[in-house]
Amino acid sequence: MSLLTLHGVAKRFGSVAAVDGVDCTVDRGEVVGFLGPNGAGKSTTMRMITQYLDPDAGEIRLDGVVLAEAGRAAKRRIGYLAENNPLYGDMLVSEYLEFVVRLRDIPAAARRGAIDRAVGQTGIASVFYRPIGDLSKGFRQRVGLAQAIVHEPDLLVLDEPTEGLDPNQRVEIRHLIGDLGRARTVVLSTHVLSEVQHTCSRLLIINRGKLVADGPVDDLMARAAGMATISVEIAGAGAADALRALPGVTGVDARGERDGRTRFGVTAAASDDVRPAIFRLAHERGWTLYELHQEGGSLEELFRQLTTEGGQA
Repeated sequence: MSLLTLHGVAKRFGSVAAVDGVDCTVDRGEVVGFLGPNGAGKSTTMRMITQYLDPDAGEIRLDGVVLAEAGRAAKRRIGYLAENNPLYGDMLVSEYLEFVVRLRDIPAAARRGAIDRAVGQTGIASVFYRPIGDLSKGFRQRVGLAQAIVHEPDLLVLDEPTEGLDPNQRVEIRHLIGDLGRARTVVLSTHVLSEVQHTCSRLLIINRGKLVADGPVDDLMARAAGMATISVEIAGAGAADALRALPGVTGVDARGERDGRTRFGVTAAASDDVRPAIFRLAHERGWTLYELHQEGGSLEELFRQLTTEGGQA
């Protein structure tokens, strides 16, 4: 039996369908990347999994038990780091974690051990007696992770845990999440696709409230490798529409304009080399062609295809 199951889950806010009939399962021990553009429904889905919101339709089960029926028993098994990582800046880290273990109903005799484990796992011993408001963003994220794991949850839900961090801090938190994922199931949302490749075993992509891809990261990377992007720089009128009309082209992305030249990323299947057709088109239209070369396929390109054109994998 899967640890987490979503079946027909939907949530509306007025006339907007934030989540629209999501079906998926997450097995024990998986680290699952949950991706999508802004407004796609990621955070809403995570808030329903953590019972901050109730679904309007469908059901969410933890170990086969409907969350709405499990209530507090399910909450005890889930750890959650929200996107904005709400912390009390005027508290010391030590005070905050003591506050959290009390909220979690951890028995008094077990509180010190629970805090010590969380502090050790997240590497925050050096700031344990410092005010949270004085910490760097990286350490605040670590404190947020500590509160999410202090009760040793079976399922850890992390919403944009590296948002706003510098590159070094991102690497540190990514490694930390990888370590945490060895002992529990993790569902992780992020905009940084490189983190998915290094941290996650499986990937879910949501767009406009619907799942458009679900599979092992390696399988989706293999699909991405079957796609290619042609980098084109042209001076000429009507280039975007003309490029889109070429056989084999699946997308055209304007990348910028300078000195009368426009750069485009033209996507097509890797098996369809559209460069000769672009060259002929430029000659026929009297365009000046400054650049024409093929880039490799990437997970970023697959993500763009699935979330801008309504595709499905």
